[in-house]
Amino acid sequence: MAPLLEVLVRALRLGCTSFGGPVAHLGYFRRELVRGAQWVDDAAFGEIVALCSVLPGPTSSQVLMMLGLRRAGAAGAFAAWFGFTLPSALLLTAFGLTFRAAEGDGRFGSLAASPAYGGGLEGLAAAAAAVVLLAVIQLERSLVRTRVEAAIALGAFAAALAIDRFAPAFQWLPLLAGGAAGAAFGSGRALPLAAPSLAISRRAGLVAGGTFVALLAGLPIVADPHGYSGLFSTFFRAGSLVFGGGHVVLPFLQSLVGPDRVPERVFFAGYGAAQAMPGPLFTFAAFLGAADRHIGGPLAALVAVIGIFAPSFFLIVTAVPLWAAVRALPRAAAALGGVNAAVVGLLGAVFISPIAAGLVRDPAQIAIAALALGLLQWARLPAWSVVTLAGAAGAALRFAIHA
Repeated sequence: MAPLLEVLVRALRLGCTSFGGPVAHLGYFRRELVRGAQWVDDAAFGEIVALCSVLPGPTSSQVLMMLGLRRAGAAGAFAAWFGFTLPSALLLTAFGLTFRAAEGDGRFGSLAASPAYGGGLEGLAAAAAAVVLLAVIQLERSLVRTRVEAAIALGAFAAALAIDRFAPAFQWLPLLAGGAAGAAFGSGRALPLAAPSLAISRRAGLVAGGTFVALLAGLPIVADPHGYSGLFSTFFRAGSLVFGGGHVVLPFLQSLVGPDRVPERVFFAGYGAAQAMPGPLFTFAAFLGAADRHIGGPLAALVAVIGIFAPSFFLIVTAVPLWAAVRALPRAAAALGGVNAAVVGLLGAVFISPIAAGLVRDPAQIAIAALALGLLQWARLPAWSVVTLAGAAGAALRFAIHA
């Protein structure tokens, strides 16, 4: 199979089966593309994860885009994004159109409050918790290899929980601190002589960085607040300023979009649906675009999705040449180990809040999550089948309670 077609096919498969949010996605990528397809080894994968973790935007999507870039060049990066994003974007566009119509004709309350809908989302959330926990364990075994790195991971875990509560926009701080601690106290093992094959010139990086800054600063000035340009500007800003991945962007979007565009109850119905989807959580933008009161529809969904992911392309092109220079510094390997350890701590914190925190109030969800973990870890069932079973179990339980 040609490399570009292989990237597209594998990305589509991951986009259809990668449930559990950004933490779980890294586990899927490692199993599918590192252990399975052997596109990169663990060291190169860890380096790519570390680089994407310090960029704003959807970390897991950026990791897959960089893997696609390494495999099949610039077209491979686009194919990786397109395949991974398409399934959930289509599903959430359909949800958005449905809820927009239901809001307009008064059917929204019965639709959102139906036992099957609520129970299915609860079952999917329970399965997501199991998938994320397994991914965190696997990444910890791969990326945390020394006592110093274990200490950094624990420190990042504690810091991320505190930051999530008081200042969620600053989730990048533990990564910065982890890199500094790794550089100061970590081992001096050398990085591979050559960086992962991500050939982007410094000139291209400068052009991309300049374009990114110009769009971020200029779009809010020239865009029509109630038109497609305003919609693109809103989601471009979201994709540019959010650190910490999808679980941070969902509440951030609520403040950016506002109830005049998407009513609060529609927003939260979509919020639940987005967390139950495979693929990137940033495709919640498709739901919001489709459900927009002013210009909602399929075109608005497309504009919103392109807007929220566009910054990632500019940032990757900007960051790769800089990374090639940074990795040549004497303590780069130790700093990278610290960043990777901090990534594991952050992922563990995401598992605690918001994922596990949402389960502790419902014994039925805890039971479904435990069963899902057993099916994944010991029965070795594929994640998509476990998630499907969990969603059906949640819907059945809720329906039985209300029958």
